Amino acid sequence: MRYICRYTDEVSRVKWEDVQVSYLRDVVSADAPRLETRFRACWTADSLHIRYECEDDHVVSTMTRRDEPLYEEDVVEVFLDPFGGGTTYYEFEISPRGVLFDALIHNRLDGNKDVVTSWIAEGFQAEVTKGIDDGWLVYDVRIPFADLDEAGVPHAGAVWHWNVFRIDDDRDGVRHYSAWSPTGLVNFHVPQQFGELVFVKE
Repeated sequence: MRYICRYTDEVSRVKWEDVQVSYLRDVVSADAPRLETRFRACWTADSLHIRYECEDDHVVSTMTRRDEPLYEEDVVEVFLDPFGGGTTYYEFEISPRGVLFDALIHNRLDGNKDVVTSWIAEGFQAEVTKGIDDGWLVYDVRIPFADLDEAGVPHAGAVWHWNVFRIDDDRDGVRHYSAWSPTGLVNFHVPQQFGELVFVKE
């Protein structure tokens, strides 16, 4: 899978409705999920910007501190692998309250991984607002390239590996897992299934 991420001089001028939209699917079956999740992304000279638009009829979000296990409740996520090998990548999560989680992942690709939550992306930001229609949440996320260690600022034509996810609890306590590029498992840490994020500057 491939997402074309276009450059913009100023994200505040972006008309998000004109940015390429992609949809999440059930992480195992690749079927349409119970609730719709769509996202769009663009990049500026210093950051990757992602907007999630999430249909949500029951919000589960009690945690208030950075790097708490947000994945135990409702959350949207993005994994970024600028290096392409699947063994080192970055994990970013945002709760409906706007609480952040970030970690550096070392994945041995044998089912074992190290999650380094002491790693902090200092400029990582997110704002969560209600959508125009009731029952929707909008997440606006900024991830500065400067925070991604030696990855640096991508050049036009660069290709990173990535995946976009959501976890949502329904009213019956059933957890629903969705992904842009389904992994075939209730497990997001399958870098072999990451898709491509292509940086385009026109």
